[in-house]
Amino acid sequence: MVQRFLEQVITEKEPIREIRIRIGKPVFVLDSEGEKILNFDEKRGNPELLRIEDEKENSGIENGSMADSELIRALMEIFARHSLYAYEREISQGFLTIRGGHRIGITGKAVVESGHVKTVRDISSLNIRIAHEIKGCAKSVLPHLLSGEEFLDTLVISPPGAGKTTLLRDLIRELSSGGSWGSGKNVSVVDERSEIAACFGGVPQCDLGPRTDVMDGCPKAVGMLMMLRSMAPQVLAVDEAGGEEEIRAMKYAMKCGCRILATVHGADMEDIMKRPAWRDIVGEKIFSRYVVLTGVPTPGTVAEIYDESVCQCREKSTCEDRYAAAFSYRSQLRMTGKWENEKI
Repeated sequence: MVQRFLEQVITEKEPIREIRIRIGKPVFVLDSEGEKILNFDEKRGNPELLRIEDEKENSGIENGSMADSELIRALMEIFARHSLYAYEREISQGFLTIRGGHRIGITGKAVVESGHVKTVRDISSLNIRIAHEIKGCAKSVLPHLLSGEEFLDTLVISPPGAGKTTLLRDLIRELSSGGSWGSGKNVSVVDERSEIAACFGGVPQCDLGPRTDVMDGCPKAVGMLMMLRSMAPQVLAVDEAGGEEEIRAMKYAMKCGCRILATVHGADMEDIMKRPAWRDIVGEKIFSRYVVLTGVPTPGTVAEIYDESVCQCREKSTCEDRYAAAFSYRSQLRMTGKWENEKI
């Protein structure tokens, strides 16, 4: 039943963001209305989502269908296409990415050799994050990241689950396609975790535009240097940057005349400034724009956009109605931009 429900969610692109499965616990589903519990009507054989009546008292949780080890084993076989060994490298990092760009977080018994996690066995929990491709969600943001037709080095800052990869994906598509703002650009994407392009058999399943090249499954620092040497990109895009080698690679790319579009986990500017490497980056004015996302009121809301001096900018535009309607329907990004000419 859970397998049928997951199939329905993934193939029909229902507005569900996350599904958490734990052995001996109810299956929790996160959608636009909040957290719900998955239950199955044994008579009709149909899955249904039950709202949690009272979070403090966990009212309604007892009505949910409980997951077991057999369910998790069966799902892992499906996700790994009956070849868990082929996904051993990803599993050792605590996740695997499946066709469509959906990401499966994993917990269980870590098998450690020489200080490194070789694999994860006795899997006890799965966190299924449903990937969403929403074309047009970057339209209200992109104008703030341009100087004429020139794209400015941009860092997207976002807490987990706040829509950064969805925004990144659409910014790549917009830059690659071009538009009223100017001609399309050659964009190289280093997709270490196969989340941006959702490559299957080497071919991106997501639309990243006509001038985009993807290096799939490659470590970001290595991939950026490879793309610079082989593809001569105008824009280089990476998701979840942050390691010292990755920062060095981005700086090198900038010195080569390539623009950078990157994301990093963080609650806000103050949060990333607590990390020495990023504090130095901000101090050196490496990036010209910082886009801060928040999950309030919905994932993908743009809280602030800053320039290289960490100045906010005056409000220029908000998301057009047709995009807002699409975001509401899919329970994804609702974009608003805020620019103030005051120093923080």
